[in-house]
Amino acid sequence: MSAAANVIVLRDGRTLRYLETGDPSGRPVFLLHATLGSKLVYGPHAADAAERGIRLIGHDRAGYGGSTAMPGRSIASEAADVRELADALGIDRFAVWGNSTGGSLALACASALSGRVVAVSSLAGVAPYPADGLDWFAGVDPAIVSDFQFFQREPVAWRLKMARDVKEMRALTQRQYSESLSGSSSGAERTILSPELLAFAFGQMQDGLSGGPAGFIDDYVAGVTAWGFDVGTIRVPVQLWHGAEDPMVPLTHARWLAAQLPDADIHLEPGEGHVSLFAKKIPEVHAWLLSHF
Repeated sequence: MSAAANVIVLRDGRTLRYLETGDPSGRPVFLLHATLGSKLVYGPHAADAAERGIRLIGHDRAGYGGSTAMPGRSIASEAADVRELADALGIDRFAVWGNSTGGSLALACASALSGRVVAVSSLAGVAPYPADGLDWFAGVDPAIVSDFQFFQREPVAWRLKMARDVKEMRALTQRQYSESLSGSSSGAERTILSPELLAFAFGQMQDGLSGGPAGFIDDYVAGVTAWGFDVGTIRVPVQLWHGAEDPMVPLTHARWLAAQLPDADIHLEPGEGHVSLFAKKIPEVHAWLLSHF
């Protein structure tokens, strides 16, 4: 399938940029990228999709890359954009997977699109904030906690800082980015940070941030405000993956989500981190999603 990106115009006038890979006549699966991501699809994932007969579709979330920003969007908002993209492509039934922030958005699709979504898979996702019975920041990197406190205390200054951070990230060379990512990763992550994966992560970040800081900022705000749906009401088949050595999202988040979804297919993986699930487990995700069509 052609790797050229396409654009649709949504009902509210926003644009949404998307990319199709894999098998053009295969089962449709939408992938939802992490924060600092974009429509771009990791090469091994596209190859696995083609081999399995999956039409794999990625898109720039609102505010990233070629998609218009949507200030004030919630986690639930993503489901409406996925619905419109599916409509534009003539797709009735489909599956969804997302990693990190994309995992939360996949759950939003499970909640809002139960008549069309056959199954969803969430990798390294966070729990809603706040969540009853969960100390949301327990085990979280102190720098992340400090940033959240800054956001609550001085939201305008925080937004300016985020915009500066994006400008600095866009100025990084691939070598600088790779060294930064390798230096901040856990042992479980370093073993899978191949040149191919590092090049993809850098390219996806630059592609996503090409539209400016709006997507990054709105992702953060959406993640620490009400999601707009109750996880416990989801009835679509769900698969949850989480690494026991995830340095970014504590395992307690996955356990909380698992408790809300007692019938979910749960994978709490010893020895795995945040990025390693994305690098290693997508073939298993694809196989599981296909089994539900």
